[in-house]
Amino acid sequence: MAEDFNSRVIREFRENDGRVGEPFTGLPMVLVHHVGAKSGTERVTPLRWFSDGGKAVVVASAAGAPTHPAWYHNLMAHPDVTAEVADGEGGVQTMEVHAEELPDDERKRLWAEITDNEGGFAGYQRKVEGIRTIPLVALVPR
Repeated sequence: MAEDFNSRVIREFRENDGRVGEPFTGLPMVLVHHVGAKSGTERVTPLRWFSDGGKAVVVASAAGAPTHPAWYHNLMAHPDVTAEVADGEGGVQTMEVHAEELPDDERKRLWAEITDNEGGFAGYQRKVEGIRTIPLVALVPR
């Protein structure tokens, strides 16, 4: 059976001290461990993150799908999770974090920064205009 996209990214992240290849080459990534809101099953999702005042912020874009990604619902149901991040010294650090959706004012400020620097996210928002607002979720160290 072929390795799926997320499994490949997770494997690359762990084998290469937090670095992955295309399409994320050179971008900061985090592996978020979360528990299924309904199933209770632990899952791991690789996500691109943005730094904001000591917090890692992830974008619940689902590549412009009309619904929020499953991981977002899981984090809202069970916000105390574990995250794996590159430690900046050639390794990976595992840390306990609390996930919280950014309030509107913080979201607007950071969303402007994200879309100014990474136009793909602006395209995702255009795809869902009038359907949903893409949430930003902060992973705050506990």
